[in-house]
Amino acid sequence: MVWLAPGGWVVHDPDFLESGSAEDLMTALARDLAWRQQAIQLFGRRVMQPRLIDFHGDRGVRYRYSGLVLEAGGWPEPLGRLNERLEAVSGTRFNSVLCNRYRGGEDSMGWHADDERELGPDPIIASISLGATRRFMLRPRGGGRSLELRPRNGSLLLMGGDLQHHWQHQVPKTSRPVGERINLTFRTVLEPPRH
Repeated sequence: MVWLAPGGWVVHDPDFLESGSAEDLMTALARDLAWRQQAIQLFGRRVMQPRLIDFHGDRGVRYRYSGLVLEAGGWPEPLGRLNERLEAVSGTRFNSVLCNRYRGGEDSMGWHADDERELGPDPIIASISLGATRRFMLRPRGGGRSLELRPRNGSLLLMGGDLQHHWQHQVPKTSRPVGERINLTFRTVLEPPRH
């Protein structure tokens, strides 16, 4: 476990999934999910996300970010099994998974934090990487030294504590040749407050 001030933490398990089962899972998800590229709101402009996404989880769960509203319609079988395993390992109940498909080095995720209100005050996020190794960077919001991890095929990152309030993370673009990567980010989306 790596502690990130003031009260955040990251756990990196590079061998959460055995490489053969990670490759089988990636093949199945690449083939079976309804991958799409969508427009998001970024600094007041509508831009296309630089990656493909799909969203699943408990029926009716809605997740909002960057002007998108995603609604889950249930768990495809391999993602449901993976969620059960994650819940057992982490002691956290996850009700959704955002699937991100990075087709190559040009696909990326910019600096952000998972700090949407419906994730609660100190969310625990579980992130599973499949396929090519990509840089995963964390930086303190107020400036300071960043942390770089390189999650490989089958690895698990758990992020928790107050990390999302004080740190941002990204998957930067790269000009070097790199293979495809699928990232599965499990969250607990809370019921939005009724007005």
